[in-house]
Amino acid sequence: MRRIAAIAAAKAAAALSQRLRVGGGTALPGLLAEWIDPNIVPEMARRLGEGSVIVTGTNGKTTTARLLRGIVRAAGLRVVANRAGSNLMRGIAAALAESAGLGGDFAGARRLLGVFEVDEATLPQAVRALRPRVVLFTNLFRDQLDRYGEVEHVAAVWRDAVFALGRSATVVLNADDPSVAALAQAAPGQVLVYGVEDTSRGIDRLEHAADARWCSSCGGELAYATVFYGHLGHWSCPQCRAARPPSRVVATRVEPEAEGTRVAIAMPGAEVSVGLPLMGLYNAYNVLAAVAAAVALGIDAEATERGLSSFTAAFGRQERLTVGGRRVQVILAKNPAGLNEVLRTITADGQQKDVALFLNDDIADGRDVSWIWDVDFDLLAGKVRSLTVSGNRAWDMALRLKYAGLDSLPQVEERAAAALRRALRATPEDATLYVIPTYTAMLRVRALLARWARRPAFWQEG
Repeated sequence: MRRIAAIAAAKAAAALSQRLRVGGGTALPGLLAEWIDPNIVPEMARRLGEGSVIVTGTNGKTTTARLLRGIVRAAGLRVVANRAGSNLMRGIAAALAESAGLGGDFAGARRLLGVFEVDEATLPQAVRALRPRVVLFTNLFRDQLDRYGEVEHVAAVWRDAVFALGRSATVVLNADDPSVAALAQAAPGQVLVYGVEDTSRGIDRLEHAADARWCSSCGGELAYATVFYGHLGHWSCPQCRAARPPSRVVATRVEPEAEGTRVAIAMPGAEVSVGLPLMGLYNAYNVLAAVAAAVALGIDAEATERGLSSFTAAFGRQERLTVGGRRVQVILAKNPAGLNEVLRTITADGQQKDVALFLNDDIADGRDVSWIWDVDFDLLAGKVRSLTVSGNRAWDMALRLKYAGLDSLPQVEERAAAALRRALRATPEDATLYVIPTYTAMLRVRALLARWARRPAFWQEG
């Protein structure tokens, strides 16, 4: 009876939230379900015939999970997922309750796989509750310091979670991130490693804001033969001889295209090549991570390529809309490594850009916004036609931009709707407005733009 009550309450709360347009029913239903039945996640997860996959990391979780879902469906499996990005335990509970019948059973459970995006700090709870087949790690960057603490603390939390996995679980790791690659030492079961081999997009030195400069084994300073972005690259420790591990899933070629990226990936016994509507090297890593997880699940190359070819961008992650005759692209950025790569990507062609930056400091963003001083906003110098800043910390962003050496100061408008209208007016009809928000600002601006563009709410998309 407790299970039935929990699922019924979750379904009712989700329906009411969506009907009243106060949200997508992705968090509150899960909170209610867990309050009524604290064991709902582990009990229902055991009914998933194909088990579950956890996708975690600082950047790229939502896009990587979305890519993986497409591959899984192309392989003929059905998916349960927290597809709207609610990545705490409440989001997992809500997703399970939404997909189940009132009795807690799943239709076609034998061919059902859970693909769950999981918050970095929530990983230990998720591992205990889900007992996943695969845990995929994307990267580890400084993010929300007031919530997570320094990257070393997050790495320690992840090591404990990996150590607690069963021997049947496969851990999928990014070879190019020293902090992530080091998790192999804690894994009791199989480890599958992925990395980028195409060095044509790399540079020969670390960025000033890099988060992994020191060897996790001996504390010595790491050396890099190639740096792709942040601290991701081909690394080694001259002091203890630790080094980037060999990868089983490899990006052999990464080529920028007009509005996306083409990636060639070598996997055991096969190669896939796909063009995706995602710009930037960081998105090549997301594709590579999803393919590596597919390999860990035993999905073949044909299904993998077919699944990738049907991909569309997730809400706020390079999502494209048309508003008032202008093209708009919304690109979430929430930490120095991520925003640096976004700026580098959109300015790579040297053309004049129209940009709107939204900075919030709500709990989901992190209250401490000092990270913006580690962002290389000078990348915009000489390449911006119009620049608007907004959000509840708009003036902090305006101050930071004053010291970036730009040709002119930004227009400041704290109200999101007014800021978007101002930015759209300043954007020529044949140009693209790049909207770059932090997380909670993204939810607000995406809702406004979707309404103006007559697009569905984010929780209604795949």
